[in-house]
Amino acid sequence: MNTSLIGHNSADITLTVEVRLFNSLARFLPKQQRNPILAFQPGSTIADILERMNIPESEVFLALCNGRDVTPGLDSGICTEYQFDEGDVIALSGPVPYSWGYGAPVV
Repeated sequence: MNTSLIGHNSADITLTVEVRLFNSLARFLPKQQRNPILAFQPGSTIADILERMNIPESEVFLALCNGRDVTPGLDSGICTEYQFDEGDVIALSGPVPYSWGYGAPVV
């Protein structure tokens, strides 16, 4: 987390985000919890979500924030440095069947 860009008076602030996991990432969901709401400090990133939920970055093929794709491109992986805001919904997905992530050509 990069706290150098955050004001000095934000030490006690927390951001809550809803995390949704799809496809092969659903196995990382906590027991009996479908869409966990997690608290983070300001300036936290998708990398912090992955770390907290023990999800290897190499297994994430798509990252969405409030339905908007924050994935830079198919060959460069996801943007783990994307900083989210209070109340955002972060959706993460493993490869979708019959997609490039499974080795199938995308037409």
